[in-house]
Amino acid sequence: MKHKYRLLALDMDGTLLRDDHEVSEETVKWIKEAVRHGIHVCLSTGRPFQDAYPYAKQLELTTPMVTVNGGEVWRAPYELHRRALLDSKLVEQMHALAIETGSWFWAYSVERLYNSENWIGDVANQEWLKFGYTTNDHEVRHNILMRLQDMGGLEITNSSPDNLEINPLGVNKATGIGQVCELLGISMSEVVAVGDSLNDLAVIQQAGLGVAMGNAQQTVKDEADLVVSSNNEDGIVEVIRDHILIEG
Repeated sequence: MKHKYRLLALDMDGTLLRDDHEVSEETVKWIKEAVRHGIHVCLSTGRPFQDAYPYAKQLELTTPMVTVNGGEVWRAPYELHRRALLDSKLVEQMHALAIETGSWFWAYSVERLYNSENWIGDVANQEWLKFGYTTNDHEVRHNILMRLQDMGGLEITNSSPDNLEINPLGVNKATGIGQVCELLGISMSEVVAVGDSLNDLAVIQQAGLGVAMGNAQQTVKDEADLVVSSNNEDGIVEVIRDHILIEG
């Protein structure tokens, strides 16, 4: 049986994972069923590789992965295809802005996670993938956003309403999934992309079927082709059962 969609791109937090950071048994069952039918299932996350891979292993996925919002694309587990690094001078400026505004901040280098409690003095000699701010003060967050936009050269999204996530300009989950499509020899029109936050927006807009979770930010729901149940109510099962494993 030929399926209309050949790749399922899944965000993790707030999408694949329930709020307890587990994948429900029902969701696991349906993902394995999709794979059995020849559907490629790709994790597409803001998380770094080391925080995403255990879930890929649990789901027995051997397909490509998109990590740190598209900053890394993995051809297969442990085989890096492409990596997009932040300019360390911009990282220094973003760090200074975090200190100035008193915001919690964090950043992923290729090697590890740094944050407000364990920042590194030697920024220039690290390879940086992503920088982030977290603050529930809307005014402070808006001020940071304005300043980041003035810096230029940055792709700014979020993975929750309280944070900002920054990658190099032009690097996002859509570019990452685009590279995965090239590796697999399929087109974006054959992709179903599912997510809940602004870092999912570009890929939801560009996929053949863009799906927002029931718990998604309103902007994401507005742009999606379809809204399903929340991450705690097996929304992913709906996507696979009702929209992918049907005759194309």
